Amino acid sequence: MPPITPRVALRLLLVGLHLLHGAGQVGLLFPLLGEPWRQRLKRAWSRQLLEILRIRIETVGYLTDIDRGLLVGNHISFLDIFLINAVLPSAFVAKSDVARWPLIGWLARRTGTVFIQRGSRKAAHATQQQMLATLGNGQRLAIFPEGTTTAGDRLLPFHAALFQGAIDAAAPVHALAVSYRDRFGAPSAAPAYIDEISLIGCLISVLGAGGLVARIELAASYAPPLADRRHLAHQARQAIAVKLSHAPDAAPAAHPDPRNRGGNPFPRLPQPRRNEAAIRQ
Repeated sequence: MPPITPRVALRLLLVGLHLLHGAGQVGLLFPLLGEPWRQRLKRAWSRQLLEILRIRIETVGYLTDIDRGLLVGNHISFLDIFLINAVLPSAFVAKSDVARWPLIGWLARRTGTVFIQRGSRKAAHATQQQMLATLGNGQRLAIFPEGTTTAGDRLLPFHAALFQGAIDAAAPVHALAVSYRDRFGAPSAAPAYIDEISLIGCLISVLGAGGLVARIELAASYAPPLADRRHLAHQARQAIAVKLSHAPDAAPAAHPDPRNRGGNPFPRLPQPRRNEAAIRQ
């Protein structure tokens, strides 16, 4: 972890103040606003946060055309959430322990996060119903089906059960490839929220990198009617792997009843045209 210089310390302070500012917006303004205005606030707040962290956003593909559906992305860092929100403000699916994080958990609860409750079929069913309601209302819902984070150097298997809500809601699925590079264009693991690194440690690592580029690329879109969840998960993973230059896997065998098979229920079209214009915070 890089040393905490005065400049890094100042930016950490700005991050803390920005979190408090976001809490004020969510607590005071969100109850008074409709969903379009809430999305605008989420987008602006997320862009400002990334600007404080010296992260520039680069988008590739027709992302602005995505107005609803399930967003599926690879997972490197907690910053992935703010990257997606800076481009496509969405509700998210998160582990239940995120709800207990100081301030961040409160913000997540108030911004429509669907929390995964593990340990029982009843809890899994309740989570599926929340996902179905969000997608059925025509909103964007984002998931990280790997169930955990990586350093960005590999792509873990996708948990197929998380795709069932999109199938039931007849909602489109959009696969997003997320990556981070340093200011010289080389892949960067500075944002990776892995191993025993703390939230503060990750922020210090990001600030110590001296500026990063966060890239979000539309890998593929799938319109309903959708395939069974195992094949849908496989297709989305393959599309993301190609964009990230990871070796794709062989297709899974077909199964006659995808609702009852295809992975742990809740564990931890055309090619898009490149858009060279990056979004600056």
